Amino acid sequence: MRTSSLAILFGLIASLLIGGGTAHAAQETAAAYPIRNANALTRSPLYTTGRLPAASCPERPVTAGDVLSVRSYLLPLVKCLDTAWAAQFEKAHIPFAKPRVRFITKPQRICGDKWGKDVQAIYCNTDRVIVVMLDKDIVDQPDGLFLMDVIAHEYGHHVQNLAGMWRAYDHLPNRGKTEYYEQKRRHELQAECLAGVFIGSVWPSLDRPDQDFRDLLAADRRSGDEMTKVRDHGKGRNIANWLNRGYKAASSAACNTWAAPSAMVA
Repeated sequence: MRTSSLAILFGLIASLLIGGGTAHAAQETAAAYPIRNANALTRSPLYTTGRLPAASCPERPVTAGDVLSVRSYLLPLVKCLDTAWAAQFEKAHIPFAKPRVRFITKPQRICGDKWGKDVQAIYCNTDRVIVVMLDKDIVDQPDGLFLMDVIAHEYGHHVQNLAGMWRAYDHLPNRGKTEYYEQKRRHELQAECLAGVFIGSVWPSLDRPDQDFRDLLAADRRSGDEMTKVRDHGKGRNIANWLNRGYKAASSAACNTWAAPSAMVA
């Protein structure tokens, strides 16, 4: 399968990772703020459910420039995500529900807010809906792994929501912007790790060369907070690290960002 130009992919990855959430204007020096007394985050039952079973999720052909083709590529991936995570939630004895998925082609109000600049996709935790922007950039370069990473990352937020992690994160106290940002980075990096868990579980069925995943990691390393004025998603090397951890382990046990040292979520 032909891979996208890395230069374009780097820009797309940045648009995924800088979008969403509340942002403050100032930056502060990173500091260690360990998460304590939040078992839903640090001791989630999902961490004990083992590997996602190796599953077949062959990709559908996708045509550059065709919105309907890209949509038809993504929807089967959502079904694969539903099946994979439903099994893990059953093991963890946590009720599971599928998210809704919406596609838009131009910015509009989502979750009660304006669509942010350069945002590629967003998850609304109150409505349990994933919204994906099928704009020209992503539609014209659909054959790399970025599309899969987008949908699996936002589904990772759905996993956090159903497992009670999102609510626990939302209720964490903080002592200012620095601590707030570190908590947000833990939240976002966990979603990227969970994306890696899914990609790792279905990788043998994708009929892709390993270079495609290495290209995705390279794109992650060249994106992240280095591209923005707000340190809310993590440095590129840490984004790539958590994606790769999830991919190699294919288990949410690898994604406990809440117990990780501060340097791993900087």
